[in-house]
Formats: sequence, structure tokens, C-alpha cells
Amino acid sequence: MPPGGRMGGPLGGQYLTEEEKANQPKVTPELLKRVFSYLKPYTKQLILVLLCIIVSSFLTLLPSILTGKILDEGLLNKDIRALVFYIALSLVVTLGASLIGVAQTYINTWIAQHITFDMRNQMYKHLQNMSQRFFTSNNQGDIITRMTSDIDGVKAVITNTFSSILSNSITLILAMIAMFQKNWILALVGIVIVPLFTLPTRSAGKKRWKLTNESQQVNDEVNGILNETLSVSGQLLVKLFGKEKYEYEKYEKANRRMIGLNIKESMAGRWFIVILTTFTSVGPMLIYLVGGILMMKYDSSLTIGDITVLVALLGRMYMPVNSLLNMQVEWIRSMALFKRIFDYFDIPVEIKNADDAVIPEKVTGDVVFEHVEFSYDPSKKILKDINFTLNAGNSIAIVGPSGSGKSTIVNLIPRLYDVDSGSVTFDGIDVRKLDLKFLRDKVGVVSQETYLFNGTVRENLLYAKPDATEDEMIDALKKANIWDFIEKQEKGLDTEVGNRGLKLSGGEKQRISIARIILKDPTIFIFDEATSALDSISEKKIQDAIDPIIKSKTSILIAHRLSTILAADEILVVKDGMIAERGTHKELLGREGVYRELYETQFSKAIMEESGASELEQYIWGVQPADE
Repeated sequence: MPPGGRMGGPLGGQYLTEEEKANQPKVTPELLKRVFSYLKPYTKQLILVLLCIIVSSFLTLLPSILTGKILDEGLLNKDIRALVFYIALSLVVTLGASLIGVAQTYINTWIAQHITFDMRNQMYKHLQNMSQRFFTSNNQGDIITRMTSDIDGVKAVITNTFSSILSNSITLILAMIAMFQKNWILALVGIVIVPLFTLPTRSAGKKRWKLTNESQQVNDEVNGILNETLSVSGQLLVKLFGKEKYEYEKYEKANRRMIGLNIKESMAGRWFIVILTTFTSVGPMLIYLVGGILMMKYDSSLTIGDITVLVALLGRMYMPVNSLLNMQVEWIRSMALFKRIFDYFDIPVEIKNADDAVIPEKVTGDVVFEHVEFSYDPSKKILKDINFTLNAGNSIAIVGPSGSGKSTIVNLIPRLYDVDSGSVTFDGIDVRKLDLKFLRDKVGVVSQETYLFNGTVRENLLYAKPDATEDEMIDALKKANIWDFIEKQEKGLDTEVGNRGLKLSGGEKQRISIARIILKDPTIFIFDEATSALDSISEKKIQDAIDPIIKSKTSILIAHRLSTILAADEILVVKDGMIAERGTHKELLGREGVYRELYETQFSKAIMEESGASELEQYIWGVQPADE
């Protein structure tokens, strides 16, 4: 059982983990108001649930009260008609309570499902509006947990915690009222016993909780050993180092500890069950004793049926009392759950449309960076005073050492992030003033890490242009130099690409992503290391697809391939977040600066690795080996 979970059985009980104790949320009126704001749209349904709980609780107690009638008016009076009537009435009441319980469960579940529906939609919409910074700085698993497990937990809060508090409270109140109506002295005797009933339960539950936590830790250890040693890589390592015996002994030791703890956990509280059984018997015995004395010595109006009813009602009180005493834990966990969800809702949307967002009628594609500064962390500047102009129809290559800020520069254009100071303008308009969807429609990015959705080639292409015709898709695939491959597939455009495109090679995925951008037909093309980490054949095919785009479209290139860089109208050399140099290849090569160093360590080597291309490129571009 996971820490923080519910333990079943009569010795269950519930306790907070140390982590939960340390992170208990502060329950404020504001928090409660926010929680109940999700219930407000379903007020009518909640009133129905409350009515169902009241009626069901009353009907559930009624058979206990009718037991007295069955005894006094049926059996003791030897009245067969009264006996049959009250027995039949008890059965009808029991059936009615069950049917109302079904209705209550349905309405409760309906409310819970609709509230989680609302919360999921709200959370998904909110997360979609988060900036790229949010997704790079937060753990993906934690984000998914908020969307799934945490919001799913809300259903349990509504269907179990809230309804349990209401149901148990109403049952307890009705049972106490009925007992005092019968006889206030016997009612007091019974109520005094009820708190004592909970003592062994909580004591045994506490001991069992400790054992369960220890057992869970050992279970995690066993699972860890299995995951490590039974995986393909783990097994290979075990075999190569001859550690089969060592791993077996380690597993056997952990397994033995787990078995021992499981036995202790199962046996924990056996003595408490004896005490528990005694307490549950003491209450009825005291009522029989005091009731017998009252009936025989003082109060002739008290009947055997009355005493029996009081005993039955006392039994009905045990479970609600114990449940309500344990409800504090459920309540804290419920509030903590809502707090976790609200923490995400309260994260401000960093990138959003301006109130007076602009949608220009016509765009050309001029991009200007003016004194741009940017940081992911305020303590460390990533970009410092970046200035450059990209005129429509031209291309710029951005080169520099790894981590110098090249990708960060291009990410500022479609507003994946916003500048700290300075401005990025698109056709003379600050990108922060442009309509966000309009801006991103005009910018097409092909990154190193290609992402394809799990589906077909057609579905991935239509993501860029939902109304694209088949001829348009084929034309885009041809321009991306991938149509020959798609055409040979049995299903053509309907070929499945697999999760994240895993059924395709890196080069095939990249060319499909280029086709997707071509189909989008943006004003500006950005190629961020589009040919990185690919074999030379795939790189060549992608380069053949990119070259016509560079020549005909406004584009920005981040690349390590010299021919790509040389095709640009201007080269920007970025180092330590600043533009260290700018100019043409020949100009930069003659300056003995950063570009020359990059050429000597990266670009010239890339040329030599291009089969049969080195001498040709040197001839065309005037490239000379670094040592000449």
C-alpha cells in the first residue's frame, strides 16, 4: 500500500506521512471559498444529494427502530398480523434505503465527473498558455500528475470525503435523537461507551501503519532490484561481470525482509481485536443491565423492544464515530490536493496577447533586434545587447560555440520567450504588440529535435494546414525531398509514423517536419541545427530540401554545415550571449577571431567529411585549409 493510502479492515485507521505533516496546507476561508466555487454550478444536484443522504440515513436507522415493534407488538403480544406487517415494512424500508443510495451515488458521481471535467479543461487551457520557460523548468511528470492523478483525486474527495462527512454526521445525529427519544438515561450510557470503542482501533492502526511504511520501503527496494537486473541492459551487465550469485543473494535478502514485515503487518493488532470485541460487547451489555434495572425496578413503561432498539442504534453509531474521527486525515489530504491544483492555476501566464494586439493586413518579413537582453535566470544573462536586421527575402546564419545563445535568439521571434529589455520587431511592430497566433503563423521553425505526433504522415502534415489538399501535401513532400520514400510505402500518406515518429529514421522525420513547415508557408523560416546528428546521406537530402528555401525565402540558419552557412547573406558569430563578429565568410575568416577558430575546429572538418565535396566547395567559395 502506498504511503498516505487507506488501510482496510477494522484496524485500518489513517495517519499522515511525515511529508504530509510537514506540508499540511493552511485551510483559510479563501481556500474553502475557492474549493466550493467548483461546486456552485451544481447547487441543484448537491441539494438532491443532501436530501438523498438525509432520507437514506433515516431509512437505514428505521429497521433498528422497527425491531422494537417486532418484539413488543408482534412476538410478545403474539400478534401475527403486526409481526408480518413490521417485518414487511422493515424489508420495504431497507429496499427503499438501498434504492435511494443508488440514486445518491449516481448524482454524486455525476457531480464529481463534471467538476473534474471542468477542472481538466481549465487546467489544460491554462497549461497551453504557459510559456516555453514553464515547460523547460518544470518536471514533465509533475505536470502530467497535476492533469491526471491530482484532478482524478478530486472525484474521490467529492464522492467519498464530502459525502462521507455528511452521511456519517447525519446518521450519528439521527441515531442520537432516536436514542434520546426512547430513553435519555440509556442513551447517555451508550454514548459514554462510544469513544472508548475508537481507542483500540487507533492504537492498532498506528502500529500497523508503521509496519506498512517499512514494508513499502522494502517493496520499493525489491522492485528496484528487479527493474535494474531484469532489464536488457542490466542483465547484460550482470552476465558480463559474473554477478548472478551476488544479485540473487541481494534479492533473496530483501525478499526475506519483505515477507517478515508482511507477516508482522498481518498479525499486528490481534490483541487489540480482543479489546475491540470486548468494547463492542460492553456497550450493549451495559444498556441491557441498566435497561433491565430501570424496567424491573423503576420504569415500567420501558419495554424489551425499547432496550433492543437502543442496542441496535448504539451499534449503528460505532462506524460513523470512528469514520468521523479519522476524517481529519482525509480532510487534510483533500485540502492538500486542491492546494496543489490551485498552485498550478496561480502560475501567471507569461506570454499572452496584448489588449490592443495588432494583426497587420500585409507582411514582408523584416526582423530587427534592437539592444535585446534576455535571461532564463535573473542572476545570469544569456543574451547581451543583441542588434541585427534581417531584411525580407534575405537570410542570416548564426554560428557560435555550444551554449552561446544561438537558439535563444531565434526563440524570441515567435515569442516562445519575451525579452528582458530591448525589442524584437516584425515589419516594424514589436512582436509583443502583434497578435500571438498571427505572429506564430508567420514563423516556421525546424529544430534539431523533430517531433511528430503519433498518427499518419497525412495527419502530421494537416497539423500545419488542416484544409490542405492531397496535391498540396505531395508538393510539400517533394520539396522536402521525402516524397519518393512516402510513395513507396504501402499506405502512402496514411503510413503510421509511430509515437514521436519512432517508426522513421532521423532523416525521414526531419524531412517530414520540413514538409510540414513548407505546407504552413510562413513568412520567415528558421532552421535550428536541422541537419545536426544525422548521417551524411540524410544530411545531404535535407540540405537539398533546405537550399531552395534559403534562396527564395526570408530565413535564419543555425548550422554546423559550411555550405549552409555560406549560402546566407550574412553570418552572425555569437559568443557568451553577444554578437562577437558579423560579415561574410571571407571577411570573418580573415579576422583571426571566433569565426576563424570555429572554422578550424568544426567547419573545415565537416568539409573534409563530405564525400567528394571538399575540393569543389573550396574552389567555389575560396575556402583554404586553416594552415595555409
